[in-house]
Amino acid sequence: MELASIAANPVPPGGRVEQVVTEDGIRLRCTRWPATGADHKGTVLILQGRTDFIEKYFEAIADLQNRGFAVVAFDWRGQGGSQRLVEGRCHIEGFADYDRDLDAIMRQVVLPDCPPPIFVLAHSMGALVCLRAVHEGRARFTRTVLIAPMLSLSRLSAPPMGMVRFLTGLGLFLGRDLGQAANRALRARDEPMDEPRQQKLSEVLRFAPALRTGRPTIRWVYSAARAMKAVSADDFARTIKPPTLVIAAGRDRIVSNDSIERFSADLPSGAQIVIPGAGHELLLEPDSVREQFWGAFDAFVPGTDPFQSTSVAGEPG
Repeated sequence: MELASIAANPVPPGGRVEQVVTEDGIRLRCTRWPATGADHKGTVLILQGRTDFIEKYFEAIADLQNRGFAVVAFDWRGQGGSQRLVEGRCHIEGFADYDRDLDAIMRQVVLPDCPPPIFVLAHSMGALVCLRAVHEGRARFTRTVLIAPMLSLSRLSAPPMGMVRFLTGLGLFLGRDLGQAANRALRARDEPMDEPRQQKLSEVLRFAPALRTGRPTIRWVYSAARAMKAVSADDFARTIKPPTLVIAAGRDRIVSNDSIERFSADLPSGAQIVIPGAGHELLLEPDSVREQFWGAFDAFVPGTDPFQSTSVAGEPG
């Protein structure tokens, strides 16, 4: 469960790798880093998307350290350096599996060992898991930043969500739980990224091919579609109390920006921005895009009072 370090993508300083075992016995790879800046501001917990792994976030982790944050990053079950459930596939029995992963990281690493306040930086699928935890009261965060949250799939690369649920439900009925899903949006990121960062990611995967996440199973897609439907319920967003900044990518081909806009409008203490030239993998975009992201992040986190878990409705602080 060590980290894969190459010259083009070195491990940020001070990282400590540990194994976390979930309630149902799954082994997760987790790493925590200390802040390197003089002004320590708390801890940022990174919740990665599907197909992601800790090494993909090294640049962002170093950026956070230099801003005065300690950082915790881990791989969800079935990806990165964590335990795989089905060889060559991204598979879960249901999104409750990811809930168990997050609960284990919070109980065993974040709450006992990391300096408060606790902030979240969540991408895509990780944002969906984060919202479930906050909605259910299983986790308390001071502020959350959601990048391209997976609330619904984009029609540019997927059929309507009702059809996704029907087709994958039919697959389960036919006993094809572990079959490979055909949804292109969930198979791969085929939109262009910053070429040097794309090259760096490719070098990491050549050096450590075991980090590559397999394609999702039908069970995974069915579970994801049900989780997205639940988050899209009319009253769901209004239950999200921590100040929340939602950042959408203007040319996202993976998730639906219309769904993100509707959800953000209902947040009691939230704000949304759109970065026009950005793709779904926003942190792997050119510097001009990343600078816009970090400008928004710095304006929002830690906020005017990082120890207060609520703010005036409609004001991101």
